Amino acid sequence: DLRICQLECAITRQDTPITKSGPNHRSHEGCLKFLQALEIDIALLANNHCCDRMARGIDTTIEKLEQHGIAHTGVYTDSIDHARNNIQRFEKQGIRFALVNYTYGTNGIPIPKDRLVNLIDTTAIVRDLRTIDRDSVDCVIACMHWGNEYERRENSEQKRLASILQREGVDIIIGSHPHVVQPYYADSTKVVFYSLGNLVSNQRHRYTDGGLIAEVEVVRCDTIEGLRYRATAHPIWVMMPDYRMLPRSVGDTLTMPAATRLEYERFMTDTDKLLNN
Repeated sequence: DLRICQLECAITRQDTPITKSGPNHRSHEGCLKFLQALEIDIALLANNHCCDRMARGIDTTIEKLEQHGIAHTGVYTDSIDHARNNIQRFEKQGIRFALVNYTYGTNGIPIPKDRLVNLIDTTAIVRDLRTIDRDSVDCVIACMHWGNEYERRENSEQKRLASILQREGVDIIIGSHPHVVQPYYADSTKVVFYSLGNLVSNQRHRYTDGGLIAEVEVVRCDTIEGLRYRATAHPIWVMMPDYRMLPRSVGDTLTMPAATRLEYERFMTDTDKLLNN
């Protein structure tokens, strides 16, 4: 019913030169056609690369997302944009949702004048969450850009923040930034995915060449008060050079070179062991 992704790059106009050097992440607006093909509804923009292209990058990214009918949150062109999109509200199948998005930082790049980025500041987060009227919202989702890169286990700070979010009424927590899969924990009342790893990227080191699609089913039961949750993790491996996202239903039977097959199997085995433990 709703598809959400972390967009960890600025969108530039089609005629802007793209270089392969440097840490400044950006992509041509043509990639938004790919997001449309995936039927992405909301792009999360709060991440450590959101200021890489400064004010122009923020403005162009949001402009192009709006032109392609994709909502955004986490980064804003101005206070009006922030007021409109800081808490994304939507209703699906009669269930009312609110979604928020935060990042630990911007790689030391100053936030451009008049632009706004949701940083992980517990005071600000609690303030935002307490503005959500729980009589008008059934489920709150927090998407957090946090943790340490390439660490395959959640750290103490992620656990601390998750506890604060849950205490303030967040039902579903989805994490990004480590570029590797981290464990997830779910029961019928709450869901925490600490890191989904990479969905589409050019990283090829062990553990970084894939990630998870988190599927969360939200269920209203007439006989039980409140909502119930069912979470499923779908491992996805990125096959190069065409950036093909392979779930098991495709990758297990797809013909591929022997060396590629070994990389695919290694990722799936590593991910299974991590999640099963």
